[in-house]
Amino acid sequence: MTRTPGILPHRSEQMFLTDGGMETSLIFLDGIELPHFASFTLLSTPGGRERLKDYYRPYAKTAVTSGAGFILESPTWRANPDWAERLGYSASALDAANRKAIETLCELADEYRTEASPFVVSGCIGPRGDGYVAGELMSATDAKDYHARQIAVFKESGADLVSAITMTNVPEATGIALAARATGIPCVISFTVETDGRLPSGEYLGDAIDAVDAASGNSVAYYMVNCAHPVHFSEVLEQGGAWVKRICGIRANASRMSHEELDAAEELDIGDPQDLAMRYSHILDHMPWVRVLGGCCGTDHRHIAAISGTCCGNRAAA
Repeated sequence: MTRTPGILPHRSEQMFLTDGGMETSLIFLDGIELPHFASFTLLSTPGGRERLKDYYRPYAKTAVTSGAGFILESPTWRANPDWAERLGYSASALDAANRKAIETLCELADEYRTEASPFVVSGCIGPRGDGYVAGELMSATDAKDYHARQIAVFKESGADLVSAITMTNVPEATGIALAARATGIPCVISFTVETDGRLPSGEYLGDAIDAVDAASGNSVAYYMVNCAHPVHFSEVLEQGGAWVKRICGIRANASRMSHEELDAAEELDIGDPQDLAMRYSHILDHMPWVRVLGGCCGTDHRHIAAISGTCCGNRAAA
């Protein structure tokens, strides 16, 4: 599939919205069973693909209404070999799912984009293991080899960029950056942080960004922070050094709970959408170069609508 590349957020003065917590929304709000939190399994049927499109539509409409750009993040956070094997997917079936994900989002982009609201299609890459726990670390070389196939399929299918979401450690993030560079597609790295603002593997956020940049030749397009409430990381951002300028996106949790508490929770904590929006606005006051605003666990279209209403007037140039 060949398509005209979208305008990338870090090259624009325009704000871009993206979606919220896909898996938590589908499971807790829509009552859809997602084994191993794998939303890509819905791509296997026409009904499942339509359900995914319905998930994105409120976000897309909010972006168009507010005159913001929008990043369509593919439902492929679990679509890597380890998780696919647990779900009974062969290598060819996994390729087909990743391909279908991008094709489906390209259809949505064509449906909603306007001259005032550019749409970007992103191939979402999740960690090999858990998004909350660093676990057994791969080397950067092993991580490059592990994630290379998914990245190649995304590029072949027409994605504008790839986004590695909930990265818990430096070597895996570095490997993804190297694989994307070798494939020739822009790459975004989004780090999970704990309540102390550090990665689950223990690194300081700034040290992690500097390390990936050093190992990948600054090939990462931009970085994001995700899967934590702003109370857990906003102070770290305000006190940061030059590395803070590399952060272009925020995808926070709705809840102030720790990852351990969220894992044990039986009910969804949606927090306060308006309070979350005000905290995003405060971050933009200190970091006007941030261009991508979305959500993570517990957030849905109500949170993004609140964030849009509060923040999309902030178009200060970097």
